[in-house]
Amino acid sequence: MKFFDPNNPNEKKKMIAAGGLGLVAIIVLGYVFFGGSSKPPANTIAKGPSPTPRAINNALPSQETSGDECSVCQPIVYNGTVPAATEANRNVFAFYEPPPPTPKVVPIVTPTPTPTPPVTASSLSPLNVYARTPADFTLQLNGDKFTPALHIVMDGRDLPTRFISPQQLFATVSANLISNPGVRQVMVRSNDGQIYSNTITMNVTPPPLPNYNYVGLIGKPRFNDTAVLQDKNNKDLLNVQRGDVVGVRFRVVSISEKEVKLIDITLKITTTIPFSTDPNAAGPYRPPARAVDDEP
Repeated sequence: MKFFDPNNPNEKKKMIAAGGLGLVAIIVLGYVFFGGSSKPPANTIAKGPSPTPRAINNALPSQETSGDECSVCQPIVYNGTVPAATEANRNVFAFYEPPPPTPKVVPIVTPTPTPTPPVTASSLSPLNVYARTPADFTLQLNGDKFTPALHIVMDGRDLPTRFISPQQLFATVSANLISNPGVRQVMVRSNDGQIYSNTITMNVTPPPLPNYNYVGLIGKPRFNDTAVLQDKNNKDLLNVQRGDVVGVRFRVVSISEKEVKLIDITLKITTTIPFSTDPNAAGPYRPPARAVDDEP
C-alpha cells in the first residue's frame, strides 16, 4: 500500500491543503514571537496627573515610585492613640458627681485645768430621798469656809439657806424638786458666782409600791366599800375595805370603781392602783354584789 498516490487527484488536493495550513501556521508563529512590539498601543486611555498626597500632621519624606503603578498611592499614618476607658463601676449616663469634700481639720484644744473651788462641800444629809415625798424637808450640808453670803443651790435653783457655822449650812427643800426620781446636783455659791464649792450628788429614788392589782369591786346597793386586790406574785385574791392595812406598810384610803388609793404608813406617800382586767378572762372580773343581809 502506498502512503501517497500522485495519480489520484483527491490525494493531490489533500497535500496542497495541508501545505497551505502549515504555511499559515508558520506565519502566525513568526508574527507572535518575532513581529510583536512591547510598546503600548496608540489607542491606550491616557491617565490623568497623579493626585497630590494630603498633608497629615507630620509630613513624611517623599518616596520615588517607579512606573505608573504607585502614581495614585498615599501613605497611611497610624498615630497609636488608645481612647480612654470609662471608670469601673460607673454609669456613663449618670450626672456629674462632685468629689467628696475635703475633711476639715479640727485643731486639738488643750483643756484648761479646772480651778480649785475656794469653798469645800464634803457631805449631805440626807444623801438619799424618795420621790413624791409630800412635805418639804431640811437638807444639811457640811464642809468648810462657809460664810453667811453663801447659799445652797440644787440643780441651779437657789434654796432658802441658814448659816450655822463655817462648816455647816441648812436649807429647806421643796417637795416639787423631788417629785420625779433621778439625780440632783447640790453645791454652795455666792450671789455673784465668784465664790463657789464643789458639787455633791443627791439620789432621788422611786418610792416602794404595793405589789397588787385592783381586779374587782364588791359593795352594798348604795356604797362601794370592798375592793378585790390580787397579789402579783401568787395571784391570791384579797378583799379590803377603807382603813385596812395591805402588805404591812400600806393603808387603804379610798375605793372607787376606777381606782384604789393607798398611803405608805412610814413615808406618807400616796399610791394609786387603777382598776385592771383579769388577763385570763374575756372581760373585767367583778364578783357578785353582796346583798344587804350578807356578812361583810
